[in-house]
Amino acid sequence: MKTSFEQCDFENPAHLVALADLLNQYMLDPMGDAPPLNKLQQLRLVDGLANHPSAFVLFLIVEDEIVGLATCFKLFSTFNVKPYLNIHDFFIHHNYRGKGLAKRLMAELISISTEEKYCKLTLEVREDNDVAQKLYKSFGFEECSPKMHFWTKKI
Repeated sequence: MKTSFEQCDFENPAHLVALADLLNQYMLDPMGDAPPLNKLQQLRLVDGLANHPSAFVLFLIVEDEIVGLATCFKLFSTFNVKPYLNIHDFFIHHNYRGKGLAKRLMAELISISTEEKYCKLTLEVREDNDVAQKLYKSFGFEECSPKMHFWTKKI
């Protein structure tokens, strides 16, 4: 299975359709557990990501079809005095799961982070998402020590 990677070009209509479709599929997935974006929200998403100085979306392509994505943000560690990569969304289309594609996408993100000399990669994962946790552990991700909690306050 021929795979490749490409950063989302926010001026490319095919990329924008793929971005919206994959994110909506992710949101509808049990691990996304959210309603899909409407057209106005999709436009705002594209504008927000395109204009965010540290954001990029990496697509996973199989035989010329975009089947996965990772939405990432370059952040900065004050403790390490180096940049790091936060993986915000990580998703493979359900028709392509179980083929090792998530491993390829994660390996590419690690490769990018190594080339850019980032000090670490971070992500959040649901407590009940055993499949994702197994993948992340296989790449050396682990709970922080001391254990951290991801807190939120919705506004």
